[in-house]
Amino acid sequence: MGLLSVIVPCYNEEENIPLFYREMIGNQEFFRERDIELELFFIDDGSTDNTVREVKRLREQDGRVHLISFSRNFGKEAAMFAGLEHSEGDYVVVMDVDMQDPPSLLPEMFSHMGEGYDSVATRRVNRKGEPPVRSFFARLFYRLMKRISKTEIVDGARDYRLMSRQMVDAILSMKEYNRFTKGIFGWVGFRTKWLEYENVERAKGETKWNFWKLFLYSLDGIVAFSTVPLMLASIMGVFFCIVAFLMILFIIVRKLIFGDPVSGWPSLVCIILMTSGVQFFCTGILGQYLAKTYMEVKRRPIYLVKETF
Repeated sequence: MGLLSVIVPCYNEEENIPLFYREMIGNQEFFRERDIELELFFIDDGSTDNTVREVKRLREQDGRVHLISFSRNFGKEAAMFAGLEHSEGDYVVVMDVDMQDPPSLLPEMFSHMGEGYDSVATRRVNRKGEPPVRSFFARLFYRLMKRISKTEIVDGARDYRLMSRQMVDAILSMKEYNRFTKGIFGWVGFRTKWLEYENVERAKGETKWNFWKLFLYSLDGIVAFSTVPLMLASIMGVFFCIVAFLMILFIIVRKLIFGDPVSGWPSLVCIILMTSGVQFFCTGILGQYLAKTYMEVKRRPIYLVKETF
C-alpha cells in the first residue's frame, strides 16, 4: 500500500518512548501483510530530560526511526507541523507518545481508508480520568465552537488521525504561525471517518497541559476560526448606545414633568463601572485579533531545528 509516516511529538517523554515503540512495532505483522513500509518521526519539542537520548538509542536499533529536535520548546502545534513537513509517506498518522492514542487502532483505521476515506480521525466517547472541572470546560468549548464557527470541530476529537498524502499537502499549504490543528483538519475538508474509543490514561508521567494552557489554546481556536467575538463587541456597543439614548430621554422627560434634579450617584457609579468593564472587554477582543495579526505579519518561522537524525 505504500509508506506510512508516523508523527510523534515529544516533550519530556523519555519514559514513554520505549513503551510506544514496542506497541507500535507490535503491529509489524499487519504492516507486512499489506506491504506497508514504516517511518517513525519523533519530534523533540525542546525536552529537558533524556528524550533525545532515548530516540537516538532506538535509531541505532532501527533505521526507520528519525529524530527532529527543536532548539527550544515551540509547542505541540509546531511539532506536528514539523513532522508533516518532513514526512514522505503515502499515508501519515499523528500520534501522542504517552499511549493515549492506542497504536492498536491502526489496523481498523487502515481498513476504513480502504473504503474511500481521505482520513480516519479519532474521538473519545468519555473523559475518564480527567478532573471534572477540566472536562466541563472542554465540553463547553466544543459546544461554543459548534455555534460560532463554520469549521467542524468534533467534541472529544484527538489529534490522532490517519491521513492521505493529498490531505497532508493541503494542511501544509496553510503556513499560518498561530496554528490550531483541530480546526485546520476540519477547514481543509476531505472525507473523514470518525472512530470512537474509550479514553485511555497516560502510561507514565504527567500531562503537560494544565488548565491555563488549555484555556489559552481554546482562545487560539476561537480567534483562528471565528469572527463572532468581533461581531459580539459591535453588538454590545450598539446596545449600550441605545440604552444610553433611552436613559437621556427618560431624564429629560422626568425633569420636564416632575422637575426633579438628577439623583442617584451610587447607581450612576455602578453604571459607569459596568460600561467601562464592557469597553475593556471589547477592547480585549480586538486586542486578541490584533495580536494574532501582529504575529502573522512578522513572518517568524514556526519552529527552529537544532539537530536531525
